[in-house]
Amino acid sequence: MDEAGVRVLPLPAYREPYTYRDLGRIAYAEAWALQKELFEAQLDAKHEGRATESFLLFCEHNPVFTMGKHADEANMLMSEDFLREHGYDFFSVERGGDVTYHGPGQITGYPILDLEQFGLGLKAYIDLLEQSVIELLRFYRIDSTLKAGATGVWLDVGDPVKERKICAIGVKSSRYVTMHGFALNVNTDLAPFHLINPCGFKDGKVTSIAEELGKEVDMTVAKHMLASILHRRLAELLPPRF
Repeated sequence: MDEAGVRVLPLPAYREPYTYRDLGRIAYAEAWALQKELFEAQLDAKHEGRATESFLLFCEHNPVFTMGKHADEANMLMSEDFLREHGYDFFSVERGGDVTYHGPGQITGYPILDLEQFGLGLKAYIDLLEQSVIELLRFYRIDSTLKAGATGVWLDVGDPVKERKICAIGVKSSRYVTMHGFALNVNTDLAPFHLINPCGFKDGKVTSIAEELGKEVDMTVAKHMLASILHRRLAELLPPRF
């Protein structure tokens, strides 16, 4: 009862949607190994009927190119040997999507989620990632949208001269458990994208938040804001815990 004699019910305790970890700047191989460890642990838990956990990993990678499982090698405009000689790592990985670049100044996000816990299918999950990035970009007063037939987040879609991509998405899912994720260009050096057809788009243009604003932004702020957006959107999908 409160002071007026009105019965006050306690607010429901909401579950945390995931454990958040900022890995900082990290070699791709190291982050990939951690992803696989967490991913396999959740698959084992599901197989054994145990509760699963979810994680959100953020990082910035050392310069690296990665190719998805259905990537077209023709979209690599330089040889693997050339890339390694010029300081780039190169990996073929199990995610969807084509070839992309990761490097410093980019928020690379790896959600390891059990989508069944959130009532999400894979398409709805990818949409949630895209809409979360669009919401973040709105804070920076950058107008962004989706492109029909392509994943990720884009600017000036439909204008062949101006159209450009700011966020790539490529995921793997097994038994509704996810790994890999998205790469949002924040203060990213865009020059390495000229060595590939980004995400398989010939002559595809890319951009970054810094490129659009004409100045670099605080990476820590951008990471925390995006993590908060994802936290809110995913928490809303979980039932309250009484």
